[in-house]
Amino acid sequence: MIISLIIVTGLGLLFAAIIALAYKKLRVYEDPRIDQVETMLPGANCGACGSPGCRAFAELVVSNEASPGKCTVSPPEGIDKIASYLGVDAGAGEKVVARLLCAGGAKESPNRVEYSGNMNTCRGAALVSGGTKDCSWGCLGMADCAVSCDFDAIHMNSDDLPVVDVDKCVACNDCVEVCPKGLFVLMPISQKLVVQCKSLLEGDEALDRCSVACNACGRCAADAISGVIVMKDQLPVINYELNELTNALATARCPTGAIVWLENDSQFGEQKKSSLPLGKVDVQD
Repeated sequence: MIISLIIVTGLGLLFAAIIALAYKKLRVYEDPRIDQVETMLPGANCGACGSPGCRAFAELVVSNEASPGKCTVSPPEGIDKIASYLGVDAGAGEKVVARLLCAGGAKESPNRVEYSGNMNTCRGAALVSGGTKDCSWGCLGMADCAVSCDFDAIHMNSDDLPVVDVDKCVACNDCVEVCPKGLFVLMPISQKLVVQCKSLLEGDEALDRCSVACNACGRCAADAISGVIVMKDQLPVINYELNELTNALATARCPTGAIVWLENDSQFGEQKKSSLPLGKVDVQD
């Protein structure tokens, strides 16, 4: 009996020693400052900083792989508090905002049919022959993006177009993911030259479906500094690597306003709502 107890006790001590040694050799050290920085962050876990969440961002900030200023959700005083705690420079990450690549609201590209169903959403409408709009590439105007935005940064205007409040937008990417037409993109706010059209049609065929569509005339590319804009698939494509060479001249001769220069950062103002008569289709989703 005594021998058995001695053996069991010895094995217990041996395993304890092995576990203690393994913990010492294999444990991963985590800087306690990570916890503190995480509590100073807004906790939105929006991913606007490029990290999958606030915890991951805190790890990068503590390891000096990212500056506190890269968090676009935190107010300036919050950024300064983190920088002061870590004794680092706050840094200044450029603000990134969501932009809509379509200007064809209810007035410019009216619905060819009226949609109604159990789901009054863009995703629901898009399942019916690509949507209700005359332009099959255009914004469907049912506010999926506004509903998905946790920061109240998107509101629908009177032309059934989503308007992004650049002061509230944190580039969380929710609107990008929810839009069934892929019309939202995240852009640095310094990129002021924007093509507000994704139609692959050209000329009168494009304009028959939307009065502000790009008609592929190529004037913007001709007027811009060489290399800034090229025409591809009937649309102007902006080379933002040459962003410092962009200017409003590229928009001067655009006959439809499909390409714009956002001088005050606001993309859409209030527009008069269309009163054109519609056909009607009732779809149960």
